[in-house]
Amino acid sequence: MLHIAIVEDEEVYARILEDYIHRYESETFSRFKVSHYSDGKQIAENYSGGFDIILMDIQMEKMDGMTAAEKIRKRDPEVLIIFITNRTDYAVRGYEVDALDYVVKPVEYYSFSQKLDRAVNRRNKNRDYHIMIHADGGMYKLAASQILFVESERHNLHFYTEKGEFVSRMNLSEAEELLKGSGFYRCGKGYIINLDKIDSFSDGICRIGRYNVPVSRSKKKEFMNVLADHMSSRLV
Repeated sequence: MLHIAIVEDEEVYARILEDYIHRYESETFSRFKVSHYSDGKQIAENYSGGFDIILMDIQMEKMDGMTAAEKIRKRDPEVLIIFITNRTDYAVRGYEVDALDYVVKPVEYYSFSQKLDRAVNRRNKNRDYHIMIHADGGMYKLAASQILFVESERHNLHFYTEKGEFVSRMNLSEAEELLKGSGFYRCGKGYIINLDKIDSFSDGICRIGRYNVPVSRSKKKEFMNVLADHMSSRLV
């Protein structure tokens, strides 16, 4: 799950940005944690990282966004910064702090979603999401990118990974929540599948290496649309 900071001193724009983020979540099956800051000074002072994307207004009273970005960049070279501004001449200065992009006010959803999509894809390519599960009497940290699929059996889940199989006493809904926004899809009552690992799909069966994972008939149409969208996003 990516963590997004909204730094905006105008409450109306802060609400618009959060609404757009939630709309993007529903359209892309993503999940974000969103934090709010009403001024550049509030986020820049004692900055300790932890953000993946910062949506930064440039014109603010106590500390403008450019100054805040300069302070943040000294401590965090990886966070992606997108400036929100009503002045296009600030875009050039954005390169000084390695800003990814900028959005011009009034903010339109289509333009915003395209830039957020670029940031999300960039961030996901540079990091791997991990989950912690109880299995075999201990705790295991599993990289989401190495999980092939998850299968439910009675009160246990079988996590099939590139490193082997792990059995954990939990339900499928809990695993779905853990993996939400990481490229996984619940393709039936008993399975969650990693969309990146699918080798082929035909006759209601996904093939992942030597495994066959069924897709329920009621999910088939939605699954094909989700898979197509997911594969298209990987080409960006």
